[in-house]
Amino acid sequence: MSDHTISIPNSLYEKAQRLAKQSSQSVDSVICTRLEDALDQPLIDLPADERAELQAMSYLSTDALWTMAREQMQPELQDVMSQLMNKNSKGTITENELRHLSELVERGQRLTLRKAQAMKLLLDRGYSVSPDALQPAHE
Repeated sequence: MSDHTISIPNSLYEKAQRLAKQSSQSVDSVICTRLEDALDQPLIDLPADERAELQAMSYLSTDALWTMAREQMQPELQDVMSQLMNKNSKGTITENELRHLSELVERGQRLTLRKAQAMKLLLDRGYSVSPDALQPAHE
């Protein structure tokens, strides 16, 4: 990492201090994360609501990020999605079922994005994100 000095308005520094305190991070870490988020090209291609949700995650506590990283789609929804995928591959899916499958797939993709962002933020904060660490607490 290289050290560069930049001048920022006091109001921005005060915001960074508040965010650092809320998320148990250093002010430098908050500022670096925000700059990285602002310059992160893949987020630009996402819809505005998804982009805002992922960017806001940098303000969450470490505990909240671990909860998100461990989140799983409900088993009942996984079963429904599996059944609908089977029907789709057999060509026996109805229009309503296809619409429902599309909604479930989109929901799964959003979950995956949130999980990936939570893991990235945990790694940025110096945590080891291993398969064991990602197991839900009840397992």
